[in-house]
Amino acid sequence: MSAIINISSLKKDYYIGEVTVHALRGIDLQISQGEFVAIMGASGSGKSTMLNIIGCLDRPTSGTYYLDGINVAELSKNERAAIRNRKIGFVFQAYNLLSRTSALENVELPLMYNPGIKAKERKERALAALEAVGLQERMDHMPNQLSGGQQQRVAIARSLVNDPVVILADEATGNLDTRTSYEIMALLQELNEKGKTIVFVTHEPDIARCGTRNIVFRDGHLIRQEEVSNRLIATETLKALPVEED
Repeated sequence: MSAIINISSLKKDYYIGEVTVHALRGIDLQISQGEFVAIMGASGSGKSTMLNIIGCLDRPTSGTYYLDGINVAELSKNERAAIRNRKIGFVFQAYNLLSRTSALENVELPLMYNPGIKAKERKERALAALEAVGLQERMDHMPNQLSGGQQQRVAIARSLVNDPVVILADEATGNLDTRTSYEIMALLQELNEKGKTIVFVTHEPDIARCGTRNIVFRDGHLIRQEEVSNRLIATETLKALPVEED
């Protein structure tokens, strides 16, 4: 399979006063099309810095990063923004939905930056994305009318609407209870089975086992990566969970 993400000798330094913080210390990483990769590590290990660079939110101090064949490290800020909008879908722990905007309008939002897409097509694509996450019947609901799990499904629909080459999820189950977490993982596994590449940051070992490969960071180094041998299938895990009484 071709590498969607190809990272070589990547370093990232931050300067705080006269102190240099080495957030990433020479990372080599390839992620192929169709993989479901979980990135793990303690706070300060470099995993969030890695995700920000993969997501074109930050740029490395040195090294190379190719996303879908494009050398991202050489792009200007505006060029990175264009690539980010076209090729990457984001899902955050805090959902990041606009509070006074319907589910449908929240999903349409990334398409607003593409002048080539007319309002009719924007709505059609947003509806299709909501349907893909099972929320088409809630399209007119505001975020405060949706549960946490439903809000995260809207966020996932928003990440899908531009048909990105990769979905980046940062602690996407961090604010959710166990059952809802596995419902979100079941949805992400379903999207992955349809060919979507997913990179997922988590600190929860069980959630990481829903991926196909785990990558572990420590002190700015990639210390371990391994295929998941006993992968958790989220739909099966859900069946085994006790039914909660109302």
